[in-house]
Amino acid sequence: MIKREMYLKKIRGLYDSELIKIIVGVRRSGKSVLLKQIIDELLEKGIQEDHIVYINFEDYDYIDYTDPKKFNQFIKEQIKDKDKYYLLFDEIQNVRDFEKVINSFRATLNVSIFVTGSNSKVLSSDLSTYLAGRYVSIKMMPFTFKEYLLLQEQKGIKSNLDEAFLEYVEWGGMPQIYNTTNLEERKMYLTDLYNTAILKDIVERHSIKNVNLLNRIIQFIMENIGGIVSAKSITDFLNHEKIKTSVDTVLNYIDYVNTSMIVNKVNRYDIRGKSVMTLLEKYFLADLGILQLKNSTVEKKVGGRLENIVYNELIARGYEVYIGKTKNGEIDFVVNDFKDRFYIQVADYLSSDSVIEREFGAYKELEDNYPKYVLTMDKLDYSRDGIIHKNIIDWLLDK
Repeated sequence: MIKREMYLKKIRGLYDSELIKIIVGVRRSGKSVLLKQIIDELLEKGIQEDHIVYINFEDYDYIDYTDPKKFNQFIKEQIKDKDKYYLLFDEIQNVRDFEKVINSFRATLNVSIFVTGSNSKVLSSDLSTYLAGRYVSIKMMPFTFKEYLLLQEQKGIKSNLDEAFLEYVEWGGMPQIYNTTNLEERKMYLTDLYNTAILKDIVERHSIKNVNLLNRIIQFIMENIGGIVSAKSITDFLNHEKIKTSVDTVLNYIDYVNTSMIVNKVNRYDIRGKSVMTLLEKYFLADLGILQLKNSTVEKKVGGRLENIVYNELIARGYEVYIGKTKNGEIDFVVNDFKDRFYIQVADYLSSDSVIEREFGAYKELEDNYPKYVLTMDKLDYSRDGIIHKNIIDWLLDK
């Protein structure tokens, strides 16, 4: 089992804090394992086992406690003294009115609370209302490339870095995908993941009647990874394919897909005007393995896949990420880290002078002195004019 140090180090200093620790991420990205690793560390610190309460609300044994009153009563029955208790709740979105119950625990009990959710509505306005300023959220991603390599090392697999990266690009970073080398078993696992995320988190939750339309919208997003997408462009495409729908319907369906966290929306940032733009976003998959389920041209769009990997890595590292809008063009990523910033361009190879000019030239309109990067698969260093060129594998493994 890989220790998710990237996330643990963000939470360790908060183990005894009254701030509620909220971990969100797509299904099966490792949130349950992370909670169990937190429990292990609490036990190592000397916390008594009977002062640690863990509930997985996906487990049918706890189905009764998805009722807020029974949930509240059960937890209070576990509190036997005035010492601090540690409450860890997995997939909290399955509990009705969980915000009210969690806030009640925080306000009335001597507890430290950790929760996970696979639906971005866990961080909805309702939560902000009840817990304003009293929680910290962490977005969890599937394995980074570095974690994937650690897993392979644990299994005793020694492979060439380039070959390992190609497998990671093809199959993504879902932790359990590498429990088998059988391609059909891997596809079955991903199919089950996709169906659970789509059917349970979207179709059932939002009473979707036109599942075919939902799947076609997701297909369109997958085929345009790294490309600018709008609800209108999707609507026009579907209408051209004789699938009648409206921009409003597409907007609603995209919102549902985003809440499932299987797809992540990236807003554009006007660098000159210093403002976030809400139209013409990019979309990236939480895990590239999902593309194995779709027979589409995206298989050949290596640049889009690489962009997706870079985006996921940046989110895993805890950065705030936007697409950069300049006066006459775009920057792939504007990355904010509190008051600091850096920029990233991504391409497969700098295969010609025109490609080099396109990638490095994207920065010509920028007048600030923030670091600027170009990431590609090339082994040679093409850095110039203060712009840093790095091999993408080296960048992914860089501390």
